[in-house]
Order: sequence, then C-alpha cells, then structure tokens
Amino acid sequence: MTATASPIPSSPHELTGRWLESVLGTDEHPVSVDTVTVDPVGTGQTGATYRLTVVYTDPTESSPTTLVVKLPSQDAGVRERVALGYRSEHVFYSRVADTVAVPVPDCLHIDISDDAADFVLVLADLAPAVQGDQIAGCSPTQARAAVAALAGLHGPRWCDPTWLTLEGVVMPVPDAATADGFGEIARIATTTTIERLGASLSDADRATLTESADAITPWLLSDTERFSLLHGDFRLDNLLFHPETDEVTVVDWQTLSVGLPARDLAYFIGTSLDPHTRAEHERDLVCAYHQALSGHGVTGYDAETCWRDYRSGMLAIPLITTLGFAFAAGSDRGDDMFIAMIERGCEAIRELGTLDLIGDRP
Repeated sequence: MTATASPIPSSPHELTGRWLESVLGTDEHPVSVDTVTVDPVGTGQTGATYRLTVVYTDPTESSPTTLVVKLPSQDAGVRERVALGYRSEHVFYSRVADTVAVPVPDCLHIDISDDAADFVLVLADLAPAVQGDQIAGCSPTQARAAVAALAGLHGPRWCDPTWLTLEGVVMPVPDAATADGFGEIARIATTTTIERLGASLSDADRATLTESADAITPWLLSDTERFSLLHGDFRLDNLLFHPETDEVTVVDWQTLSVGLPARDLAYFIGTSLDPHTRAEHERDLVCAYHQALSGHGVTGYDAETCWRDYRSGMLAIPLITTLGFAFAAGSDRGDDMFIAMIERGCEAIRELGTLDLIGDRP
C-alpha cells in the first residue's frame, strides 16, 4: 500500500496514466505508464468501481496489467449519505486488514479526505474470480469456503477491546439509547418494506418481519460479552469465488460494525442457501466455522454456544435487508434480491426458533 501523496481522483476521467505513476511508483522504482483504459464494473449504487487496463512504457514482471479502482458514487447526494461507508472501508484496509486472516485483494493504494467525500481505493484485479450471485445462491462447498474465510476475520482478534473504540465503524456496540433508536428505525424500515413489496411477501413472512423488528432492541443488547469486528454485509454479492477452486475473497468493507460474531455467520448462511439446503448443511457449516475459530486461537467458546449464537444471529437478516430495501434506490434486480433474502431469512428464523431466544438468554 502506497503512501497518501497524490491527489484523490473525483471522477473516472482523472484515473490517468500520470496519476497511476504517482501511486504505483516510488523514487527507487518509478513507473512509466503508456495508456490506461477505464471500464465501469458493477452498478455503482453506493460507490463507483472501475477496471483499469494498463500498458506500461517499460513493464516488469510485477507490473499489474489490470487493476480495480473504487471511487465514491458520482451522485453527490449518495456520496454524502454513505460517506461513513467510505471511512469504514478506509479504516479496514489501512488499519485492520493486515491484523486479521480474512482473504482480501491486495490493496495497492488508498486515500480519503478529511470529510470522507473524496475517496479512492486501488486493488489487485482478482480475475478470473467471479462474484457470487445473491439470487441464485451458492453450493455447500462454496458456503464452507466462505465461513472459513469469515472465521479469519473474527478469530484472530476475538474480543479485542480495541474494537470497542475503533473509529469509522458504521455500527459500534450499542448502549440502551442507541439500541432503542435502531429498534425504531427497524420498525419504520419494516413497515416501508412490507408496504412496497406487498403481495410479493407471504403472510407468514410479513408476520415474521414485524415480530423481528419488535425484537431488535433487546437483540442488539444481548450477548455483548462475545464480540468481534463484523463485516456487516457478509453475503454472496460481496464474495469472489475462483471458478476452479472455489477459493473465496471478501470485498466491500463499507459496513463495518462490532457485535456478536455469529451474526455475520447467520446472515451469510441464511441468505445464501435455499431453505432445504440450509437445513441440511447448516449444522456442518456452523461446526466448520467453530473449528476454524479454534484454529485462530479462540478458546472458551463451546460448539453449543456457537450454535445458539447462530440461531440468534438470524435477526441480522430482517434488520439489514429491510434497512437496505427501505432506504436504497430500487431496481428490478435489487427487489428480486431483497425478496429472496427475506424469504430465506424469515423461514430460517421460524425453523430455528430465533425469536424464542430473545429475552431468554442463559
């Protein structure tokens, strides 16, 4: 990762050869770029991502011919609204990534302005790795790779008190007043989601969403003795899988939070597998995650407590999906994605008795 010494590009037009020379080269090892081709990647709802194809004047074996660059949204309103997310991603790559074992792309350069309105992230291109498909779901083999990667985020700094004062997280461990506020926001988001999706949701799912929203405040205040840094949106669209090995890499760190680690785990498994496949494989997947935690040095956390945390953690699905749906710009794929995640999550909540656990902690 290079030092922050170059201007932060405000648009893709400023991703020039000269700018790349300034962030990739050093006095000892200068870089000379001949041409740069910039192509957009993804939909750019909260950020704008581009793949750069680079031709060097005098390339070396280590000169990357393609790079991925992330800038803030080109919509000024969105940029202001999600500035905390840019700060969160900057905190992760500059202060956290090297201290945990979760697989992430190599960060070649990162910079952010004081107000977080300007931000740039340069990553190694992971092609031919392919983004997961949230609607289609994943295989149990892919899910097993993902939960092992997730343990690499949680395990190395399990219950590290530094997380409790880390700046730049979107959701710190809440106090009572903050939990009350989130509970109210969750109820508003749930009402909005149910009204907008209407008949697309079953009666059972609408009831589960409503009951879940009413449980968010006590849920956020539960199990605070076990905590880690959370990805906050650990799902298939934020994972890249190698097409031959299913090796996984985790991206999009704009939603860092601190809380019960198994909430990330439940959110992933509950939204990534169809209900039948989840029910068949979830015990094995939770066991694989628990064993991976042990491999990262976590002690005093037994398998049955991990399973209970997983069941409780399912409330992350209605919380995150209704907030995302209610307060983000809609799209056809986005609506289909949220419906799939809500349906899978609500069925998991009912089957696992998640709501019965809230207020019934040991």
